[in-house]
Amino acid sequence: MNDKQKFYITTAIAYASRKPHIGNAYDIVLADMIARYKKMMGFDVYLMTGSDEHGQKIEEYAKADGISPKEFVDNAAANIKAVWDSLDTCYDKFIRTTDDYHEDAVQKIFKKLYDQGDIYKSTYEGKYCVPCESFYTESQLVDGKCPDCGREVIDSKEEAYFLRLSKYQDKLVEYYEQNPDFIKPESRKNEMLNNFIKPGLQDLCVSRSSFKWGVPVSFDDKHVIYVWIDALSNYITGVGYNPDGSSEQYKKLWPADLHVIGKDIVRFHTIYWPIILMALGEPLPKQVLGHPWVLVGEDKMSKSKGNVIYADELAARFGIDAVRYYLLSEIPFTQDGTITYESFITKFNADLANTLGNLVNRTVAMTNKYFGGKVTAPESRDELDNELINCAAETITKYYSLMDNYRNADACECVMNFAKRCNKYIDETTPWVLAKDEATLPRLNAVLYNLLEGIRLLGIMLTPVIPSSCKSIAAQINSDCTELAFGRVSEFTVGEATPLFARIDMPKVLEEIAAEQAKKAQEAEKAENIVKLPEISIDDFAKVELTTAKIVACEPIPKAKKLLKLTLNDGSGKPRTVASGIAKYYTPDELIGRNVIVVSNLKPAVLCGVESNGMILAADCPNDDVKVIFVDDIPEGCKIR
Repeated sequence: MNDKQKFYITTAIAYASRKPHIGNAYDIVLADMIARYKKMMGFDVYLMTGSDEHGQKIEEYAKADGISPKEFVDNAAANIKAVWDSLDTCYDKFIRTTDDYHEDAVQKIFKKLYDQGDIYKSTYEGKYCVPCESFYTESQLVDGKCPDCGREVIDSKEEAYFLRLSKYQDKLVEYYEQNPDFIKPESRKNEMLNNFIKPGLQDLCVSRSSFKWGVPVSFDDKHVIYVWIDALSNYITGVGYNPDGSSEQYKKLWPADLHVIGKDIVRFHTIYWPIILMALGEPLPKQVLGHPWVLVGEDKMSKSKGNVIYADELAARFGIDAVRYYLLSEIPFTQDGTITYESFITKFNADLANTLGNLVNRTVAMTNKYFGGKVTAPESRDELDNELINCAAETITKYYSLMDNYRNADACECVMNFAKRCNKYIDETTPWVLAKDEATLPRLNAVLYNLLEGIRLLGIMLTPVIPSSCKSIAAQINSDCTELAFGRVSEFTVGEATPLFARIDMPKVLEEIAAEQAKKAQEAEKAENIVKLPEISIDDFAKVELTTAKIVACEPIPKAKKLLKLTLNDGSGKPRTVASGIAKYYTPDELIGRNVIVVSNLKPAVLCGVESNGMILAADCPNDDVKVIFVDDIPEGCKIR
């Protein structure tokens, strides 16, 4: 196939931190639908997805779990693939940013940009969001918090390498002007221009020196290459790009025809990524689709909010195609969509069970009942037939236009409206009445043929959305004709009528889900050993003596994996020894010299042979993490009250 016929499509690579939820899965389901549609249109399609596996957050998660970062991301990548596979997605490649070939190419990309002066070393000082792995100036914060995720930011100052974004600003604007469809929807492009580019691009921090889990800078081992060059480069390294010489596959596939990403990372893909490519001298992707979010009610999904819905669990309960259909039919092109169990079941029953499933089932059943399973193309048509056929033609034309522009929800609605028209055609023609009179059997044959031909067209148009169910439709009507036009089959010999979608009893299922959620909550509470303590008076609290102290020495306690022996200077003139169960979360080097708060009037206790005189304060954090409360700006010996 020539270049015009190839179609290289990518998803954003999923961050290998925790199991993807239904909102994370929208990327791959949407990309898979587009890939299947393009294949249907005769394109040579290549779909790549993957996992982003470096960064401070990964390092912290691995430490909390007591395993190496590589072990952690191996498990996480396997989870991501399992979720993707549970949704019947047919990707051609799953890239991991820990793949050797990717790390090698990223190091060479960084070195090339440094050698030609597009990357330089300086110092960063400002606000940093750990979950987003992003730096911000004070003015970029929203109410003092991260503008992207709304979480707290920390002050950060460190030596870093920077990419000269400002050098390419005018060239980027020119590319936008010359390629008006580069960013879809249009509102995303306006946001990039007005909020980020026109105020003036600031050079981008592209290395970190405060953690080690990343691709090392080849010429400066104090630094690891930051996410923007590491993760974004996957789109080219995954198909064979390397500054020392790229593969034939890369030459065939690049530039990408479409990047499918969430709206929250449009800036990185339409500003940072194009500038990296410009600096490398490589072509830019043809289009970036920044899709909206999937919300639970009015909120983003969050474990802390307890509103997370997982795609694989939803598929296990309701069926893979049910999940795919909901995501692709319910998320609009330009605004966020929502999912709740109630809305999911309502949509399932209305569209899949009542409209599509009922249409297929009763048409095939009537064909078997009245004609022994075989009908032929009619020789004539009446007005009702022509209305149905015209509706089919209009639907097909509209379907092509909507799918070509990635308006998947509108395309699903368009197709389902045709299914409703087919059901209306049954009511209008009353096959059960026609079957009573021998003289009207030719008319009944025509009606059932028209319905089966309508079902054939529905099966073709819905194949990118619900592929497994459409295979069942094709099997039930026994047709392998994929021409998307009415009247292309001379006869139908149908199989057995098999229900596609069983209607869901909403009250019963919601009750089951509520019971399961309550059980999980109880198990989680039990696992975390949550104890509800009684209220205390101010006099009770006054009995606890809290004192600041400096950790002057720290060492592991033999045969005690969880304990560290801390030697503290609490200002009393005598050293204080404390045994603390934080060995899983901190090394001695990370603690020595830090100031902490100690319960200084705690009754001494002997732990693994060490007499512990006190307890330091720490916080139990999400994801089985513990954070010691450091007070480095308060001298040792101060009383906390």
